[in-house]
Amino acid sequence: MGFQQGLSGLNAASKSLEVIGNNVANASTVGFKQAQTQFADVYANSMNGAGASAVGIGVTVSNVKQQFTQGSISATNSPLDIAINGQGFFRMSQNGAATYSRNGQFQLDKSGFIVNAVGAHLTGFAANASGVLNSATPVDLQINTADIPPKVTSKVGALVNLDSRSPALTEAGFDATVPTTYNNATSVSVFDSLGNVHALQTFYVKTAPGAWSVFASTDGAPVGAAPVGRINFKTDGSIDAATTTLPFAVPVAVTTGAATPFNVNLDYTGTTQFGSTFSVNAQTQDGYVSGRLAGFNIGADGSIVGSYTNGQSSVLGQVVLANFANPNGLQPLGNNLWSESATSGAPLVGSPNTGGLGLLQSSAVEESNVDLTAELVNMITAQRVYQANAQTIKTQDQVLQTLVNLR
Repeated sequence: MGFQQGLSGLNAASKSLEVIGNNVANASTVGFKQAQTQFADVYANSMNGAGASAVGIGVTVSNVKQQFTQGSISATNSPLDIAINGQGFFRMSQNGAATYSRNGQFQLDKSGFIVNAVGAHLTGFAANASGVLNSATPVDLQINTADIPPKVTSKVGALVNLDSRSPALTEAGFDATVPTTYNNATSVSVFDSLGNVHALQTFYVKTAPGAWSVFASTDGAPVGAAPVGRINFKTDGSIDAATTTLPFAVPVAVTTGAATPFNVNLDYTGTTQFGSTFSVNAQTQDGYVSGRLAGFNIGADGSIVGSYTNGQSSVLGQVVLANFANPNGLQPLGNNLWSESATSGAPLVGSPNTGGLGLLQSSAVEESNVDLTAELVNMITAQRVYQANAQTIKTQDQVLQTLVNLR
């Protein structure tokens, strides 16, 4: 009788329709991976294990396989939306258990942890106060919103051109309050250990052809009576390194409660003396005030970089990815999550763009990889298969009815 074959065909077609329906239902689910129904034929076995008949007894669903192909990437307005371009899964922590996801729609909870819609924590490598990553073990990523501490100025770089045509003056006659006692002056802001700003002024006095004395004052107070250093130039206008020792150490005394004095090194490397007007071509210093976290962004390598109100930036952590030898062996948990299983293999955890892992794209999400057009065609095919198997049962019923009616 063909009832068994027809019934198995109905069951298989019904399962196929369920899988197609689930794919269609999740066509708009971020990070969803479509599934495919795989079938196998069934034969009865005899006592010795060999096939008893060449005629099979139907079909069975051998596997429902997920297709881990890349979905389209769409831009969003949230910096915490992250898309994976390539292989890998986000490693999530849910009540201490590791789960995995391709859905990169994240947000911050009240404690600063990066979480998904069901509260699972995104994991990665944590960074210390200096922005150095600890890549030993992934931990729950938490955005540190504390102010970045100030940094005391230790170096000032000045790239100037001193006019060789300037008249020579006497070093002993220098007075910062009398402009005629020096040839040129510059000013730069420096910071003490508490982030307080101070004005460091430098004065340039030409004492002889190719010879200049540099005086300094902080917040209007002279730094000693003698120059902080002397610069000698060669005939080609470059600094004579044999007779000039750089940098110049300038002790800055403060009364703000910060460490005092703090030494600032004046570096004039690259400074020239040409027959052209005095100019300041570049001036830098390495200190800054404290700053509040103004925002952060996530790079292609998973680095979370915070931007602060003082213009500084610091690494706050790094998102990690995990991959498996057999992703199809992962156990679906729902809520866009999978868990490790014996058939998936152990997770291979690493930084994005290393070891075959994909890149990350911030302010973007990976859309479902469901092809609606193909799924609708598959639905029609599965419907016809269901109808054909129903017709098989109907035909077999008619044959059986014929046998019953024999007299």
